[in-house]
Amino acid sequence: MKEVLQKLANLQYIDTKLDEIHQLRGDLPEDILDIETDINRYEAKINKLNQEQQEIEKEKRNLQRELEESNELIKKYEEQQMSVRNNREYDALTKEIESQKQAIENAQSRIEEIDQRKEQIETELEEAQNKLEETKQLHQEKKDNLDQVIEKTKKEEQDLKQKREEIEEQMEDRYLRSYKRLRKGLNNGKAVVSMEKGAALGMMLPPQKQVEVRRKNKIIIDENSGRIVVDPSFFEEAEKEMPV
Repeated sequence: MKEVLQKLANLQYIDTKLDEIHQLRGDLPEDILDIETDINRYEAKINKLNQEQQEIEKEKRNLQRELEESNELIKKYEEQQMSVRNNREYDALTKEIESQKQAIENAQSRIEEIDQRKEQIETELEEAQNKLEETKQLHQEKKDNLDQVIEKTKKEEQDLKQKREEIEEQMEDRYLRSYKRLRKGLNNGKAVVSMEKGAALGMMLPPQKQVEVRRKNKIIIDENSGRIVVDPSFFEEAEKEMPV
């Protein structure tokens, strides 16, 4: 049983070290993902604005052609009015002229709207592009920071993971499953703790439990925290075996 307890302590020692490495990275990975989402959002907005700009430019060109056509038709109808034979034909041409004038008015109004929207798009594009550049710069800074932390702790992390795999291979499944289940349900990830001055994580253990922990011949569960409590010597040995 001492061997099982030692392996559990070794696992906890390694996992605590790995947790410390991950804490060094802090919120950087999540921050980077959030920033990448912002980058995608700004790029999508810029693409949408560029597309709208192209569409209204095309619409404006079509409207300008329609204006030219309407002006030519008005000129044509006015010339025809000079040679009509009766009032009915004259009124019909007058109606066509009014219709074209209305079309011109509508087209001019729409062109004004397009010109105003073009100015708005230019402003929105400039703002979005500035935001995009700022966000890309922030993304690079965060990524550089994360890369530095990863590089700094890369070898240590690899060594710890390798040692962890070796210990897992040597452990019985039932103990490994229990350890993982305990660790998963805890905020600080400490499934195995050392008994210090008769206490586990500051909570005193009953005298009989203290005796059982010191005997090192069975797995002792702290009723208050639900953690495995071991004699301090197991963690001392873990540190000697893995002085990382």
